[in-house]
Amino acid sequence: MARRQYDLLFKLLLIGDSGVGKTCILYRFSDDAFNTTFISTIGIDFKIKTIELHGKKIKLQIWDTAGQERFHTITTSYYRGAMGIMLVYDITNAKSFDNISKWLRNIDEHASEDVVKMLLGNKCDMADRRVVSKERGEKIAVDHSIRFLETSAKANINIDTAFYELAGAILERQPNEPQDTDRSVVNPQSGGGTSAGGCCS
Repeated sequence: MARRQYDLLFKLLLIGDSGVGKTCILYRFSDDAFNTTFISTIGIDFKIKTIELHGKKIKLQIWDTAGQERFHTITTSYYRGAMGIMLVYDITNAKSFDNISKWLRNIDEHASEDVVKMLLGNKCDMADRRVVSKERGEKIAVDHSIRFLETSAKANINIDTAFYELAGAILERQPNEPQDTDRSVVNPQSGGGTSAGGCCS
């Protein structure tokens, strides 16, 4: 009988304005690749990557959503069942940062109450073009009690850290009951592993 290759399945979402680097973050993490010529995501794209955390094999199903307004109705349905959400803005684009409050409202409207959120200030390698200070990012994260990191998909700064921290935070919230080995649907309420150790917030 074939045994499943992972213990837990976590559905993660990348959201934020168009052009902030969501697709680059996803490809850097999943394939360790960076490409400056990605075309804008049309609707939805997703990648799978299995990681090991606290002795558990965790399959991450990472959904990359389109930031453009015209795809907004398509993407709202993908909030359902998401266990972790990364909100991404571009440190060289003030409007993408200002819109984080709008994306937070979308999460409140469409995602489950216990979804784990993380704020990423992307393109931190472009210090000479920075218009959003790290302190402003930290402040909005503290105000909303969410984790915060500055990242660069191009220079590969904090990309793995972000996904491992988010997965670790979700893992800590899993109830201490055995995982049903036949269940493979994405279900935030499904049983999970023990929270051995933890992640700093």
